[in-house]
Amino acid sequence: MWYAITGLDHPDTQALRLAARPAHLARLVQLRDAGRLLLAGPFPAVDAEDPGAAGFSGSLIVAEFGDLAAAEVWAQADPYVEAGVYREVSVRPFRKVLP
Repeated sequence: MWYAITGLDHPDTQALRLAARPAHLARLVQLRDAGRLLLAGPFPAVDAEDPGAAGFSGSLIVAEFGDLAAAEVWAQADPYVEAGVYREVSVRPFRKVLP
């Protein structure tokens, strides 16, 4: 089943986010290569494709896991959690309808 994982950043963690980004992306690439990633990306902190110095306020990942518990374990092991970027992480079942 698909699960939507939302991480919301602590304020002023752009430097932490940048430092943890390679490890964060590596995990996403593993999901993608296994055919288990529907989409992933950050929330710009301002209304712009490239937020510049404003950075990002969180992230959304939609990926396939065997069950909610597995998705939660995966989400809590994210490098952004370990680096203190995320102040909150939520995991919810997701049902893709379109496209």
